[in-house]
Amino acid sequence: MTVSEMSVADKDAGPYGIAAGPDNALWLTFAHSGRIARLTPDGELDAYPLESPECRPTVITPGPDGALWFTRSQDHRIGRITTDGETDSFPVLTPGSGPFGITAGPDDAMWFTEMNSDRIGRITSTGEITEFVLPCTGACPSAITAGPDGALWFTLNQANAIGRITVHGDIVIHPLPTPSAAPVGITSDGDALWFVEIAAGQIGRISVEGAIKEFPLPDRAAKPHAIVAISTGACWFTEWGANSIGRITGSGEITEYRLPSPSSEPHGIALGPDGALWAALETGGVARLEP
Repeated sequence: MTVSEMSVADKDAGPYGIAAGPDNALWLTFAHSGRIARLTPDGELDAYPLESPECRPTVITPGPDGALWFTRSQDHRIGRITTDGETDSFPVLTPGSGPFGITAGPDDAMWFTEMNSDRIGRITSTGEITEFVLPCTGACPSAITAGPDGALWFTLNQANAIGRITVHGDIVIHPLPTPSAAPVGITSDGDALWFVEIAAGQIGRISVEGAIKEFPLPDRAAKPHAIVAISTGACWFTEWGANSIGRITGSGEITEYRLPSPSSEPHGIALGPDGALWAALETGGVARLEP
């Protein structure tokens, strides 16, 4: 495995989320400077300032309309950017909602979490928003992904659980076996859902029936943050506390790769158009892992 790094911003910009776009480029959020960036695999970079430098763009993902959609957790809006760099944004219905995770749903809409208001949101390509109230308070819904069963699955960071919501708004909550595990990132490998437990130092797997299995990391203080599946039973994740990128197989075998720069704060991770793994480093760079 070859691990390299590339600088994309100064240390105050805060690269956070990363996603592969439909244009064979990578798209990043600069959380601290209110910008979205486009990065080609060969290093060509373009940055697009948002209308509010303090809006804190966080998670970004491709939508069914060919644009990239992202959450703005500080000014409580959902953002959209075309591959040509044209931006728009839509206010979330609940004030102070703190949107964070976002994913494309099976219904040609985008689904997102509201950390501060215990809600899951849905937004159409024209900006029409619907909200669904969770059956718990103070849960801090975080990341969200489309599952293999046609539903949306999400982490409940403070409720220590994994949630499932159908496109009709039916919600089921699955408590985690480990107390105070604080799940964050979640992904689907096409068969089951995989998630990270940032406070427990574990990777979890939940079947669509709700069966949960947890895999402890070698360093329980590694603080796993984001996770992406590249095939069934093969996931990659960032370790914010250990300055590493990890890989886990379906059987629970874990391999870790240290990043070249110390304390680089890896957050979002995505499979790039070049077949390599790319991670956003909050200190101002991106990491590339080539098998």
